[in-house]
Amino acid sequence: MAQKLNVRRKYLKDQTTQKISFSPSTRELNTIEEEKKIVVLTGASRGIGHATVKEFSAAGWRVLTCSRQPFDKRCPWPGGQENHIQVDLADPQSTLAAAEKIKIKLNGKLHALINNAGVSPKASNGSRMNTLETDLDLWQTVFQSNFFAPMLLAKSLKNELAAAKGAIVNVTSIAGSRVHPFAGAAYSTSKAALATLTREMAYDFGPYGVRVNAIAPGEVETDILSEGTDQIVAGLPLRRIGQPSEVASAIYFLCSLNSSYVTGAEISINGGQHV
Repeated sequence: MAQKLNVRRKYLKDQTTQKISFSPSTRELNTIEEEKKIVVLTGASRGIGHATVKEFSAAGWRVLTCSRQPFDKRCPWPGGQENHIQVDLADPQSTLAAAEKIKIKLNGKLHALINNAGVSPKASNGSRMNTLETDLDLWQTVFQSNFFAPMLLAKSLKNELAAAKGAIVNVTSIAGSRVHPFAGAAYSTSKAALATLTREMAYDFGPYGVRVNAIAPGEVETDILSEGTDQIVAGLPLRRIGQPSEVASAIYFLCSLNSSYVTGAEISINGGQHV
């Protein structure tokens, strides 16, 4: 009788344990949702970058910002000063040094890297610079900032991104797929190259559980709109200019679990400008 009771107790104990346990996938998802997520964002000082910081901060993420300038105390998000890294993305050594500084601020995990910073040089009269007018030094500066820096940051932070099963979002442009009346040749080709790099990175980072995507904004309302933008907007299917917050929302989607099976994609956010 005692032996039967012991067997019965063991059975009940096993059943109780089974009822309160979680499957590995559920436990993993709960852990991901509960921990404080961290995103690294380049080019956060204005426009799309500024809106992206606010989007992620509102969702409870810790945002590490990177830019050439020191942190601007007027930026309305918490912890900005200690979460800011000053870096010149046109300088490979500065970029690599910034990656090491970022690692120090992480707890071994990085949930998202957003490569938003970019340079688009203009001629002295404000017009676009074509292939005949752009000298080699300027080509190299643009490509270092817009193409090589995103690759260097992603490579340097690969282990931290893999530990969090994180995401990378590269900000390309409508100018990467067509000749744009305002964007110069160096900028446009660097963004086209970044779109291709996104697919290559998606293939390479995928086995580590890291997703890599891109967003390609069109005409977005910022403080530095080029003269004549209203004429482009008038011909868009949606007949309006985009808002930085609309781009930021798409970036957030690509860094969230809602896009957990999306990688290697480039999403056009341009009111139908690409059609």
